[in-house]
Amino acid sequence: MFSRLVLLAVLCTSYVVAESPAYIKHATHSKRTVGRRGIQLESYYPPKKYETGHHARALERRMESYFPPKTYEVRTSRPIAAHVFDGKQTGGSPGKEARDEPGPVGVSKRHCAEDFKKATMSFVESHMNLSASAFTWNAGYGIKDRQYGYARQQHDGIPFANAVVNVALKRGKMASFGSSFVDTSNIADSKPSYDLKKAIQNAEEMFSASHNAFEPTLEYLARPDGSVALTHVIQVRNDYDATWDEVFVDAHTGDVLAANTFIADATYRAIPIERPDLRAGYELIKDPQDLSASPLGWHNDGVENYTSTIGNNFIVVTNNTNTFTQTNQSSSGLIFDYTYDDTIAPNKGENVDASRTQAFYLGNKVHDLFYKYGFTEDAFNFQTENFGKGGVGGDPVIMIVHDESDINNAFFGTPPDGQSGLCSMHFFNETKGPLRDSVFDTAVPVHEFTHGLTNRLTGGGSGRCLQSLESSGLGEGWSDAVAEWTQQTSAEVKDFVVGAYVTGDSKGIRIHPYSTDPEVNPLRYSSLQELDAPHAIGTVWANILHNIYAALVEEHGWSSNAWTDPDSTEGNVVFLNLLIDALPLQPCNPTFLEARDAWIEADEDEYDGANKCLLWRVFASRGLGMKAKDYEDDETVPRECQSGY
Repeated sequence: MFSRLVLLAVLCTSYVVAESPAYIKHATHSKRTVGRRGIQLESYYPPKKYETGHHARALERRMESYFPPKTYEVRTSRPIAAHVFDGKQTGGSPGKEARDEPGPVGVSKRHCAEDFKKATMSFVESHMNLSASAFTWNAGYGIKDRQYGYARQQHDGIPFANAVVNVALKRGKMASFGSSFVDTSNIADSKPSYDLKKAIQNAEEMFSASHNAFEPTLEYLARPDGSVALTHVIQVRNDYDATWDEVFVDAHTGDVLAANTFIADATYRAIPIERPDLRAGYELIKDPQDLSASPLGWHNDGVENYTSTIGNNFIVVTNNTNTFTQTNQSSSGLIFDYTYDDTIAPNKGENVDASRTQAFYLGNKVHDLFYKYGFTEDAFNFQTENFGKGGVGGDPVIMIVHDESDINNAFFGTPPDGQSGLCSMHFFNETKGPLRDSVFDTAVPVHEFTHGLTNRLTGGGSGRCLQSLESSGLGEGWSDAVAEWTQQTSAEVKDFVVGAYVTGDSKGIRIHPYSTDPEVNPLRYSSLQELDAPHAIGTVWANILHNIYAALVEEHGWSSNAWTDPDSTEGNVVFLNLLIDALPLQPCNPTFLEARDAWIEADEDEYDGANKCLLWRVFASRGLGMKAKDYEDDETVPRECQSGY
């Protein structure tokens, strides 16, 4: 029975800012319908203070006193290193580079973990005028000459869930700083008085889901009225409805206050990742693994060699009445030679094996790409074995193909570092004939895999920092942009559509194609005033990124070696470097403006600002100029970027 207590919690936790447009809350709130009873729950993410080095260089001098540059090792080369797809939218070689030793607090020893931790904590203490007991270290890592640290506000030794700080340093100087710390004058007692078992029952009841094996935690939660609640944090899952949530239950009253969702999605005969879909044709692809990213190949998890779609990075299966089945090699020598026939049902002939093989190839290919560009073990990636290079490990992506729990969809769930990501690929029924398998529309799975990247790199591996409506929209935009990146195969940057194969519609699944032509895609920053769903919001950001990609390729050319050489200077390489480097620079639950500033700072850090004016001009052309705010367009660029300067 649905308890009055839970209903009261929902009614009492709604929050409306009087006389303000609804879109003003995009950056600080998210609203969801949860459970089979359709209860609406609104979650809150405190406003942030965000600074980047390109407009806050004065902070560098202060930072130097905490972290002298001599304590850094400057690396001269890059290490060799929920979210739903939505069916319809409305509105070198191994050993060549020295291996990092595992260090404390999630940072490798070669990056001076303890020194960096102390420097970060000292900076936060001074810059925010806080006592050391008011916050706690959460995570950190280093790459090249940059370090990223994350801390959480705490009270009586209990951390906050949604009051966090991130600090990025380059050679000992502040590159970015973000904080959503809150006032604690109205904070709940730190000793819980509501029984944990009852709290779990309340969460399960509201979400029509079951508590999983992950141990509940006790954390503070900042509320929109300025109060701070003590909460039991409980993970619940419903595999039938494809939901996976982190629920915050008041530890004194039992009220359900908020929730974060984690859902976003050898030789192989496969559709190469650069090709859009099944219609572009198969290849028998030999040894596609990158041993610098997957040193034991794709079928060894550090303990066992597998001859199936199981490995260190991905485990690909089908789930038939809770029976998980992988695809075994078709012949010895890790040969997976299966062909998909979309003129027959997906479960006929070789189709199931072909689907699992395609998914395994795509997932591992993207893992290796992201690794080359910095999504490594100590940057909270997804691997069973981390080879002593930092991070938690034990968290390969589990990918389920032919998932019949939904239709016209796909999703990726991103829990914190150390818990496996979950990707489910569903069928589409929008064409005549047999159902279409979303695995064979390559943009769809690549879109889903990218959610794992962006959710882990934003917020220090917590999986909690793309939860507000606006930031979840950014997540959808990044996912489309990376999917597009894999399929732009020459210096001629073409308009891009997502989901043309699965829908049977050449226009794809989004409102507009991604295009540099404003007649084809008119979306601007101000379009967010009219959009109130993550995928719709994401199209605005993805199109801005399409325009940035086109401008960078026009300026710097295009590299055919971008998959293996992240240190080259062509435009497509620069683009992916900036996209990934900007993620740890931005604060938790970033806005469009903060994501823009992170791109500008990433260019300063990686390329000494060589692309500053190019980036500003593109951002401004779509309304994200220097003076843009509150979803009002602006086309102002820095003075030095103006024509005739």
